[in-house]
Amino acid sequence: GMVQMRDLDYMVNNFTDNREEVVYKFLMTDNHILSRLTLSPLGYLQQITWKYEDRILSWLSPTDPCDAYQICGPYSYCYLKTSAFCNCIKGFEPKIPEAWAVSDGTSGCVRKTRLSCSRGDVFFQLKNTKLPDTTWTIVNKSIDMEECKERCLRDCNCTAYANTDIRNGGSGCVIWTGELKDI
Repeated sequence: GMVQMRDLDYMVNNFTDNREEVVYKFLMTDNHILSRLTLSPLGYLQQITWKYEDRILSWLSPTDPCDAYQICGPYSYCYLKTSAFCNCIKGFEPKIPEAWAVSDGTSGCVRKTRLSCSRGDVFFQLKNTKLPDTTWTIVNKSIDMEECKERCLRDCNCTAYANTDIRNGGSGCVIWTGELKDI
């Protein structure tokens, strides 16, 4: 999901995600080129490469305010093209309107109406949006989106659902059961 991690002819990227591990590895194919990946105490992930005698910052993340973890509170999303970066998800309103009035969306949003946990509840689709923090999720890679939606509607704790993999029309299911954070 990081645009800066482009394919380079001297580097092979490998991402593994299975039951035992989630690992990112890279291999330099030219012995004259060195590279290292570091995570700073402030949370910046960066890759620095030495190509022959030149030191190059290959990429750095986060690169904009919306990349910072949980810049906007629960049930809100960050969007740089609005005057205040934080915006409430449809059906929600600022938890502390006074804070939002001065462009502080860290308190997040709350539902405008209570959930009834019955057939009247609906989900609104968020397009082109980074998925929320996955701390409180259930993942099932073997079911389709329709079954994912049905399971979510039957669970009163479900707050959102999505595909685990969006390639080739989408597959798998991830269900959020807690607050939606870091969107």
